[in-house]
Amino acid sequence: MNTKILVVEDQFVEANNLLEILQLAGYKVCPIARSVDVAIPIIERERPDLVLVDIYLQGDRTGIDLAQYLREREIAFVFVSANSNQQILDAAKKTRPYGFLVKPFRQKDVLVMLDIAWYLHRQEKEAANRKRQSDASGKAEDACRHIIGISRNMAEVVDHIRVVGPTDTSVLILGESGTGKELVARAIHGCSPRREKPMVIINCGALPENLIESELFGHEKGAFTNAAFKKIGKFELAEGGTIFLDEIGELPLEAQVKMLRVLQEHEVEPIGGRLKKVDVRVIAATNRNLEAEIAAGRFRLDLYYRLNVFPIEMPPLRERKADILSLANHFLKVFAARHGKHVGEYSPEVVKQLLEYSWPGNVRELENLIERTVVVCKGTVIDSIVLPKAPKTKNDTGIPKTMEENERDHILSVLEQCNWKLHGTGGAAELLDINESTLRSRMKKLGIQKSYIGR
Repeated sequence: MNTKILVVEDQFVEANNLLEILQLAGYKVCPIARSVDVAIPIIERERPDLVLVDIYLQGDRTGIDLAQYLREREIAFVFVSANSNQQILDAAKKTRPYGFLVKPFRQKDVLVMLDIAWYLHRQEKEAANRKRQSDASGKAEDACRHIIGISRNMAEVVDHIRVVGPTDTSVLILGESGTGKELVARAIHGCSPRREKPMVIINCGALPENLIESELFGHEKGAFTNAAFKKIGKFELAEGGTIFLDEIGELPLEAQVKMLRVLQEHEVEPIGGRLKKVDVRVIAATNRNLEAEIAAGRFRLDLYYRLNVFPIEMPPLRERKADILSLANHFLKVFAARHGKHVGEYSPEVVKQLLEYSWPGNVRELENLIERTVVVCKGTVIDSIVLPKAPKTKNDTGIPKTMEENERDHILSVLEQCNWKLHGTGGAAELLDINESTLRSRMKKLGIQKSYIGR
């Protein structure tokens, strides 16, 4: 029998009687403890399955104090006592023991009480497991409620969230801009055991290159010029929770080396400070082809493997046509309420247009378009909608364009639409729903300049 039992009893005769009964019955018995102070180190070291504990013990603390400690650690315990004081017995019952063994006891009494205690403990653990599973399932459903879609592609994404959410596994979310990568990251955090802790979101493409290390890992006062105060880095701010590294493909190589250390060693080194352990779950996202970035020498292979433990591919909206109307109706309801409009439906012609458009900007483009349309709508039905001119998906030779070519075309289209205004109300950054510095970074990478003419 592998069951291990600890006896906490300060009376020599009773302790040895219990020891003999348990050993004859085939139980493994830990060294006898005569006080709470002696018992706790034995419990930490031996990890007993059940504890037989007297109420009155040597020292200042009683068996009732020890029972509370055992209850917190989900270790079964049975009181062994000759005490008949009702007040003491009531205090003992409040700890919810798995039984009382009254002195003097017989061998049969001890063994029957152990059987009862095991049964009750097993039932309680099974009930707790069922509740945890039910809670986890409920949390997963709650976390995924903002993800709208009935298509097979999105059903797979939701399944992946439910599988990986309750774990601590690193997740890499891949997909074009505007597909909802941050929404998925929030859902993963929401159905994880870390959901009560912070989720810190970092847009790696928006971080100034000279401040990346300070933003991520922090710095000590006086670590560099103008470091007038100590700064806590994002990883430390996310302690116990989740950090979401959006646009991880934009991270410079030097910062990638530091990031790799965090993932491997679970520690950060603030500028001018010492190494610190961090307990953080990492979720990253990118719209880039990281394998191509690795081949081009812009992304580290070892970091890619550390991040790509559990990849989730976000489908573009053009590949989930079944979800377009569900999303459009959801946005219609949201923005009609927000702007105080009594708009409730789309005309058949508008529905046809929505379904036929290619949505290069994905869900984000659909959301922005519906909001603009609701704002200018004067009736209760949206009977017209102004869709952007669809960019060419093939070049002059008839060969399908790459993702980067399509992205460049989409950015150019938006820039022309807003007369090359980058920031502020009505600017390209607002229409694309990205940070201005991210837009400038993408324009530089894609070779977009105002003098650019050809497509």
